[in-house]
Amino acid sequence: MLTPNTKAPTFSLLDQDSAVHTLEQYAGKMVLLYFYPKDDTPGCTKEACTIAEMYNDFEKSGIVVLGVSADSSESHTKFKQKYHLPFTLLSDPEKTMIDAYGAKNMIGMTKRISYLIGPDGMILKTYPNVDPANHALEILNDVNSQS
Repeated sequence: MLTPNTKAPTFSLLDQDSAVHTLEQYAGKMVLLYFYPKDDTPGCTKEACTIAEMYNDFEKSGIVVLGVSADSSESHTKFKQKYHLPFTLLSDPEKTMIDAYGAKNMIGMTKRISYLIGPDGMILKTYPNVDPANHALEILNDVNSQS
C-alpha cells in the first residue's frame, strides 16, 4: 500500500472504449483511483453505483474518478452501460498498475482500495478499508473538509 505524501506511480492503461489514459493527462486535477475486484459483482456494483449517484458532487469538487480492475475493456463497456456509470473504467489485465499501487491481495486478486491523488500527483489519502456503500460519501467528506 502506498502512503500519503508520496508520488503516485504513473500508468498507461486502456479504458472501456480502448482509449489510453495516463496519470500525466490529469495533472492539475484531483484524481480518485479506486481499485475493485470484478465488474458486475455485488460489492463492486454497489461501490460503482454509489459513486455514480454522487458523481455530480465529485465533479463539483473537481475530482476525476477512475475505476481500475483486471477486467477487459469489453467487460468494462458492459458494466458501464448496464449501470450508466458516468466515469472512466481502466483495464489492467496484466495487473501492472494494480501491483504498482499495492492493490493485489495474497491470492493475486485485486483488492478494494482507493487513493486520492492531488493536482501535483502526490497521494493525499489512502483508503485501505473500503465500505462499498459508504465510500463515495467518505471521500467527498474528506475533500470538502480540506477546502
